[in-house]
Amino acid sequence: MAITLKELLDNGAERLSLELVWGEGRLDRPIEEKAINRPGLALTGFFQYFAQRRLQVFGLAEFTYLKSLSTEDRAVRLREMFEKNVPAVIISRNRNPLPELRALAEEYGTPLFRTAMITSHFVNECTLLLEELTAPHDRIQGTMLEIMGIGVLLQGQAGIGKSETALSLIGRGYSLVADDVTEMVRTGGRVMAFAHELTRYHMEIRGVGIVHVPSLFGVSAIRRDAMLDMVVNLHPYKNDADEERTGLEPTEIEILGVKFPYFSLPVSSGRDMANIVEAVALNYKLKLLGHDAAKELDEKLIGNFLRKAAK
Repeated sequence: MAITLKELLDNGAERLSLELVWGEGRLDRPIEEKAINRPGLALTGFFQYFAQRRLQVFGLAEFTYLKSLSTEDRAVRLREMFEKNVPAVIISRNRNPLPELRALAEEYGTPLFRTAMITSHFVNECTLLLEELTAPHDRIQGTMLEIMGIGVLLQGQAGIGKSETALSLIGRGYSLVADDVTEMVRTGGRVMAFAHELTRYHMEIRGVGIVHVPSLFGVSAIRRDAMLDMVVNLHPYKNDADEERTGLEPTEIEILGVKFPYFSLPVSSGRDMANIVEAVALNYKLKLLGHDAAKELDEKLIGNFLRKAAK
């Protein structure tokens, strides 16, 4: 998924120390590749493998080389690069653009940016930002928590008690990531969860209103983001026959193309849902460590049955 230069500037102005030097009317140009290119070889006249669809970053090496050329040669080399219709040019270390660079950017309608970061740091950070902006993402109803290193998404109908359960878990020392609505982005084969900037670190508790979690429980009670590991759905209790009793037949749910363990927990009067959600998360962590209680008990029962049958 391609993004525009405007999206890069809006999201990276502070993070990348990025400012626009020229080209405000051309920010709708797409960035088709997530990688960054340093056009050192292109400036020498070698264009056989030139990555023209990438952002072009001019660092200390490129500037030093250009300054070693005569004014005429510098203009020729730069023109050859701009003729490839690159999406944008970015100058590192807060340098002022060379006159020829600025003139050709305006002539070819190529936006020109500047960053205060050193080149290597900018390339790394900009690549990460482009990965985040182009990754599959979604906004999902649910409250996200981290319990002993396990990312848990609590879902359920309105009023079922998601926020109250989350509040109890926070009181036990676990961390809130997002309340009620959780942003999701896929990075590789995993899904990262985080809160929208406007609602981050806040919770809505029925009968109380909006609370600021770190003010009540301290900064250890919140996380900016967390990897999703499992989904827990809270639903009204109906019938014992409809509920999972052994855990031998796990169910899954797919989010952004990644499958996660899915647990459906009945809610009824007197049930401590925070305690049950905590147990589900810790039991899942034990499974990751190779200890599956349900399978172990099943194997013991089968073994006991076979021994008796053999007598």
